[in-house]
Amino acid sequence: MRIRATVAAVTGALALSAFVVPAAHAADSASSYRADVAKVLEAAHSASGKTAFTATTAADDVPYALNVTFSNLKVNSGKAIAVGTTNHVAVPVTYTLTHGADVDITAADFQTGPYIYKGAFSDPDSMLFGVDPAKCTVTSSTAASCKGNIDIYPAEGDLINSDAGAWKAAGVAIALNGQDPSSSSFDITKVGVADIGGFTSPNVQRYSKLTVNASPEPVKRGKTITVTGKLTRANWETNKYAGYTGQSVKLQFRKKGSTTYTTVKTIKTDGYGNLKTTTTASVDGYYRYSFAGTSTTPAVSAAGDYIDVQ
Repeated sequence: MRIRATVAAVTGALALSAFVVPAAHAADSASSYRADVAKVLEAAHSASGKTAFTATTAADDVPYALNVTFSNLKVNSGKAIAVGTTNHVAVPVTYTLTHGADVDITAADFQTGPYIYKGAFSDPDSMLFGVDPAKCTVTSSTAASCKGNIDIYPAEGDLINSDAGAWKAAGVAIALNGQDPSSSSFDITKVGVADIGGFTSPNVQRYSKLTVNASPEPVKRGKTITVTGKLTRANWETNKYAGYTGQSVKLQFRKKGSTTYTTVKTIKTDGYGNLKTTTTASVDGYYRYSFAGTSTTPAVSAAGDYIDVQ
């Protein structure tokens, strides 16, 4: 669930705008959580001069600093987040929440959750949140173990292609204390918030696909085999897969009866992501292409294509 961040020209504050709610979820109660987070974080970042909003922050007409910190925050168990063109991706996050004795994390309107952001925490290009707040289990009078998701909807425009690569993680906690952010009588000064970033997040990557076709089949020993294929990756702006150009890809072979592939040669994709090369037929076995991946695109190997050598 994406929040796009823009800088307000008049105030210099961080304005969290274009809060995108997937159509399938627009009317549910979870959308209230996302809207509450957007409204409160806008005020919190405005108060703190676009820095982490912690217990040291104080200002008028803004939420007060909630005595909450986060630690041991792990996104997707450290594994890269591969996102395709249509399917919703729920990214699991775990963390420890520590709070002061004056904070009631069991209150009905206390909410906490993880998010990831692109760019600097002080001025992020975009942020991705969960549909629902995290669920926390109390472990002591001042600590809890929390589990939540970051929900990504590529078909709803949550990502653009330049978003691929490095992100950072953050945690947020909000104590509404009976205040309703959608009400005309909403008093932001009675709301507490903690917003802390700088945690490690794995890269967000454009899901990749790789094909292979070896021919002719069957083939006589010593004759030439032509192996074609294509490397594509998700285009988040068209919601289609497009060729990944200029990438090094290994042609590999596994002999019939073996479980191990060995590299025959390395070639590069053309301007459309296509692959084509030749090799000499020797024994029965499987040919495949294998791509090692980049910071923006995950590794992928094609299923082996069997060649019967006669």
